Amino acid sequence: MSTTLKEYLGQNNTNINESLKSVIMSIAHGAIIVQNKVSRISLDDISGSTGEINVQGEEVQKLDDKANNIFIDEFRENGKIAIIGSEETENGVILNKESGEYLVNMDPLDGSSNIDVAVSVGSIFGIWPRQDDSCLNDNSLLLEGRKQDAAVYIVYGSSTLMVVATESGVQSYTLDLEKKEFIITDANLKIPNKSKYFSVNYGNWDNFSIKTQEIIKDLQGKYSLRYIGSLIADFHRNLLKGGVFIYPADNKSPNGKLRLMYEANPLAFIIEKAGGIGVTGKENILDISPGSLHQRTPLILGNKDIVKNMFE
Repeated sequence: MSTTLKEYLGQNNTNINESLKSVIMSIAHGAIIVQNKVSRISLDDISGSTGEINVQGEEVQKLDDKANNIFIDEFRENGKIAIIGSEETENGVILNKESGEYLVNMDPLDGSSNIDVAVSVGSIFGIWPRQDDSCLNDNSLLLEGRKQDAAVYIVYGSSTLMVVATESGVQSYTLDLEKKEFIITDANLKIPNKSKYFSVNYGNWDNFSIKTQEIIKDLQGKYSLRYIGSLIADFHRNLLKGGVFIYPADNKSPNGKLRLMYEANPLAFIIEKAGGIGVTGKENILDISPGSLHQRTPLILGNKDIVKNMFE
């Protein structure tokens, strides 16, 4: 008999409080709505750009905007979230000043440049417990990644998957399209001990430092290159198969390109709970003291043996 996400959280995660369970369930519900939008992108004329530019200086895709609003609505209805930080909003969105117990940083639709060409995209969430903070503002969202209570990502691809990491470990769920429910398919997800792949954008080669180029040359002699150009798709493959994802600092982006609060921190939390590690190349991602909501960082995620030998 298939076990649903709600059933699994209730039966096997008694150390997770009911409020956190409800936040995870809100993400799941929102993901089902987004999955339907993704599958109908061309049919419902929601492909392409809105014509607006977000705080990142990037064109906002129509589905970016829809996914952002879907998850904000889910969290508002939930009532347990005090404030949200999103890639698509310049400032935090305050939802529940009085009794909100959690802070959420999210990338509502990661990989949106791939939407129109049917490449897997995803959603990423970091969930932090609210601190004793009577005055909610953007600074309330700026907590070290290690203080997360949970992190979640969704893959909208050949199947729709939801990966959840808590102190209990990492679980993977698959969306049953007929029942509209996520079903547990891996209750103890671990990155394999043996690595198979490395993922890097070779288009940035000329901007890499000499040290980074030497590291990549070493990797290409040992592992197979796999690079999709969709963060969540590349990360998910390496989590399941073993390997390392590399988006280092370079001459064009000396502070890195990916976002600390809603890309790097959640994925670093997940990879660590699965037995791997996430670093900048100089320090552990989860130990960074953040300075701003949209702060960028270099990001290396994967098997500990590769990362520690080459990037620390």
